[in-house]
Parts: sequence; structure tokens; C-alpha cells
Amino acid sequence: MKLTKKSHACVRLEKDGRTLVIDPGGFSERDAAVGADAVLVTHEHPDHFDEGRLRTALEANPAAELWTLRSVAEQVSAAFPGRVHTVGHGDTFTAAGFDVQVHGELHAVIHPDLPRVTNVGYLLDGGRVFHPGDALTLPDRPVETLLLPVMAPWNKLAEVIEYVREVRPQRAYDVHDALLTDLARPIYDGHVGRLGGTDHQRLDPGASAEV
Repeated sequence: MKLTKKSHACVRLEKDGRTLVIDPGGFSERDAAVGADAVLVTHEHPDHFDEGRLRTALEANPAAELWTLRSVAEQVSAAFPGRVHTVGHGDTFTAAGFDVQVHGELHAVIHPDLPRVTNVGYLLDGGRVFHPGDALTLPDRPVETLLLPVMAPWNKLAEVIEYVREVRPQRAYDVHDALLTDLARPIYDGHVGRLGGTDHQRLDPGASAEV
């Protein structure tokens, strides 16, 4: 499986000639989802869900489909009948040849005064890759590659490190990193790498790795 990092929370995954894209949001490249056979969206916040980017991808490939939670599906399902699927915690499905399990229900707390939106994470191929969206969700099985949300208004570095320790993946790649300045990256990389207890790596946007 080939993993390509796109800007912020978006990744492209390729296997057996098919492409799956997760969270092509407003901080990602405008063509982040173009060419995808399937798109997964974790929640409605604009850095994960950009309607324009999503519509461009679905229009470019009439066979492409979207799996997401209800709050996103309701915004685009009328334009793409039969191609938008609503999912929630515990659901399983196959998208672009990837076996997908859905984990989680709510976005992490940003502040007690702000309502929590729904959020789901996606576990691919029995644990090969896990994208939690905007929550520190623990899947119910071992994870080989964790896509780690390193910097957000809803987390702090200590929580990120403890999350890596709890999930215990074989490796972790940074996502949700567009707000992290170049000055801070070595600090985050050093602490997560030293204290997380796993192989921690960061891919620049456009870079790829085999997972």
C-alpha cells in the first residue's frame, strides 16, 4: 500500500491500481482528491471537508463514491445519487478495494462552550492504517500505521504522546499539521519520537511511503 501525504489532514492511499483519499479539506491541495476511486471524510469541519474539492473529484470520476457521516452526506448526496454512503461507529464496508471499519462518534473537545460535532475514524485493511480524524480514538485492534493528528486547537503535545503510547502502532506519520510552524516541528518530532515508543516520521506534502 502506498501512502502519499497531502497538506494538513489529507492522505492518498493506493493499492492494486486503485486510489482512496481521506479528508480532502480546505487546507489541502485543490486537486487532492482528483483521480480517487473513493473518498472518506471524517467530519464536517472545513479543514477536513471542502465541498468544492469533493465535487471536483466526484465529477472527474463518475464511478467514484463517498463514505462519510450524516452531517457531510446531507450536503452532497442530492448531487450524486447512489454514490454517497452514510456511515457510523461499528460499520464496515469496502471502498476502492480497501476494507474499512468505522471507529468513533464525537470530535474531541475544543472548549466546553463549543458543541461537539460528530467525527469518525477509518481503520483500513484490518489495521494496516488508521486515520482518527479529529479525535484520539482507540480502535479495537492493533494498528500498523497511525496517522497522528499532531497539532490542533483541541489537543496538546502530552495528549498526542499518550495517544501514541495507547495505540502502540508500528509507526506513526504526522497529519493535522498545517498549523504547526517550521520552528516548532523539531520540538514536536523530538518529543513524539523520544517518548511515544514507536517509529515516528513526518512526510512533507507530496512525499510517499510504503506501509
